[in-house]
Amino acid sequence: MNLPIVQSTQGVTLAGGGPFSARDLALALKRAPVPVAADSGADRLLNLGAMPEAVIGDMDSISTAARARIPVERQHLVAEQATTDFDKALRLIEAPLVLALGFAGARMDHGLAAMATLITRAERRCILIGPKDLAFAAPSRLELALGPGEPLSLFPMAPVTGRSAGLEWPIAGISFAPDGMIGTSNRVRARQVVLEFDRRGMLVILPRRRLDAAIRALLAAG
Repeated sequence: MNLPIVQSTQGVTLAGGGPFSARDLALALKRAPVPVAADSGADRLLNLGAMPEAVIGDMDSISTAARARIPVERQHLVAEQATTDFDKALRLIEAPLVLALGFAGARMDHGLAAMATLITRAERRCILIGPKDLAFAAPSRLELALGPGEPLSLFPMAPVTGRSAGLEWPIAGISFAPDGMIGTSNRVRARQVVLEFDRRGMLVILPRRRLDAAIRALLAAG
């Protein structure tokens, strides 16, 4: 097993090569103040005035100009091609929380790969922040403080069952699967939602405005 490249007691903002704005970056850094890049995410950070503490990846898309600006000791080549740069970076970061920008919304295949990585690396508390929504891998039990009427979607990346409290349409007794029953477009009916799952494999998708609620819930899940 590879030792972590980044070890932090604070949250990490992980930047990918997809689009995100200065406002997005400020939102993430306020909550996860250590900037790290996955390959060409370094260009995105530098263009927005942030120097990455580390760059992790196969280095096939970072620009020559970015590599020249970033101290060589912060550049960490992971040469294997079997996994994405998001996967490489996430598995080599040890932090209480990772907020990921620039991995959703640019290309459909990249977005799907990032969703799969959330499940594969579910032991990492990571929230993928998109233009309008956020997604994270559900732990075995999760308690979310939300508002009645708000949307909450569940998307299974593997066969999984569970129980819920506080949702308009309870999930008990449903066998979820990516090629079968999914749980998108559910709705909150109480100020606290409790979700329990029998195994790893479920993504929780919330409106982006509920980022802080998602952070609190994930950190409390232990």
